[in-house]
Amino acid sequence: MLGEVVRTSHESRCLQGNPLGDPHTRDLYVYLPPEYDGKQRFPTVMLLAGFGSTNHSIAAWSPWKPNTIQRFDQLLSEGQCPPAILVLPDCFNRWGGSQFLDSPGTGLYQTYLAEEVIPFVDAEFKTIPDREARAVAGRSSGGFGALRLGMDRPDVVSVIGSHAGDAAFEVSMRPMLTTAAIAFEQAGGLEAFAQEVPSAGPQNASQFDAIFVLAASGAYSPDAEAFPYAKLPFEPKTGSLREDVWREWLAEDPLSRIDGSVAALKTMSLIYLDAGNRDEHGLHFAARMLADALSAHELRVHYDEFEGGHRGTSWRYETSLPQMIQALRRGSE
Repeated sequence: MLGEVVRTSHESRCLQGNPLGDPHTRDLYVYLPPEYDGKQRFPTVMLLAGFGSTNHSIAAWSPWKPNTIQRFDQLLSEGQCPPAILVLPDCFNRWGGSQFLDSPGTGLYQTYLAEEVIPFVDAEFKTIPDREARAVAGRSSGGFGALRLGMDRPDVVSVIGSHAGDAAFEVSMRPMLTTAAIAFEQAGGLEAFAQEVPSAGPQNASQFDAIFVLAASGAYSPDAEAFPYAKLPFEPKTGSLREDVWREWLAEDPLSRIDGSVAALKTMSLIYLDAGNRDEHGLHFAARMLADALSAHELRVHYDEFEGGHRGTSWRYETSLPQMIQALRRGSE
């Protein structure tokens, strides 16, 4: 590899004392391109991990295939992409993922990214410390986090990349609720599941759906009063929808937030969306709806649909990163 990966750590103030007792000191990976000499400044791309993954997952070495950092390094060596600094933060929590939002049930993870990680990286490395030189991107839940950071904090980023990001919850999330209801009941109820399953991780597909629903509930419909600090969007006994809680989920759906976020999204120089045409969670339907809704507002959106499903798609960064970095302000300062 021609560039350098720096592994550092950051002690967060806003994650300290979070309800789930998750650590507030977090590892951070920073990739520095081959041109990095401590003088020239570079744009920054923050990469957010999918649910059940961490920044360690993105950076993990494999003898069989390159990781995302290695793919990006290869793009640079071949001259297929302008150089940039990659930032890989850690927003994992007890449930497998924070959804990168601020929540009284999990912690202030969006604030952590916007007000702690970004300033820390700007202070420690030769970035171009302006929103016009920053992008955020992610896959699956990381794509959701990227969309929401752009919508909610346009003061910190100017380019968004979402690879099959969570959206259109009525299509993509609602089918998971019945599976989750069964898994919670089999475990002896929500609290029993929340106490036992996170220690060993989900053991089957039903438990995976259930722990995702728990994580999403902690982010979208939190209950700050009692463990597990989350309200489920269905009745445990019958599996029937709790309309009031489901409305809380829908209020966090990027698709439903577009109309109220037009002013923020108009400041983006690029919104990159993609999905596989047979995504197991129907997130290609979500991506199509997002692309249509964004285009209706004449926003700068680029949509790709590729052959494939939801998993094993880190190679898609080879397509998105050059476009995102090209849309950023670049050069020495």
